[in-house]
Amino acid sequence: MINNNEQILITKEGLNELKNEYEELTKQKRPVIVDRLTNSRQDGDLAENSEYTQAKEELSFIDGRISELEEVINKASVISGSHKNCDCIALGCKVIVKSSTGGQYLFHLVGEWEADPAVKKISHTSPLGKSLLGKKVGEKIEVEAPAGKIVYTVLKID
Repeated sequence: MINNNEQILITKEGLNELKNEYEELTKQKRPVIVDRLTNSRQDGDLAENSEYTQAKEELSFIDGRISELEEVINKASVISGSHKNCDCIALGCKVIVKSSTGGQYLFHLVGEWEADPAVKKISHTSPLGKSLLGKKVGEKIEVEAPAGKIVYTVLKID
């Protein structure tokens, strides 16, 4: 659960994605599940009605996600998306780094709610994210990874 006084840092794009998910759940998916639940109630004994049980569980999950999204949206604090002339890494920046293993990577430093390592969106609270904050082009950082220490050199900040 989210701390009552906690602001949730998020990019404008991330907030829009959460709002779109909220709209889809409240206006499309939830009404369909409610109809399924209503129709399955009419099929007799609820204790032996798997369709009713499944629809009830899905509705509970959707309602929980809707509640969670409402809380995040209400506590969202949008971070600036403009980092054109940044000389140091801040939340919302896109960063190109070179690793000690030779690869180059583009990371987008975002809030926890929109972090998705699969698409190189890393949280500012992750070990790599924390290490990158405040760094400038040319600086090196060391990050402890499961495979051992990795040294990254900051090549570009957008």
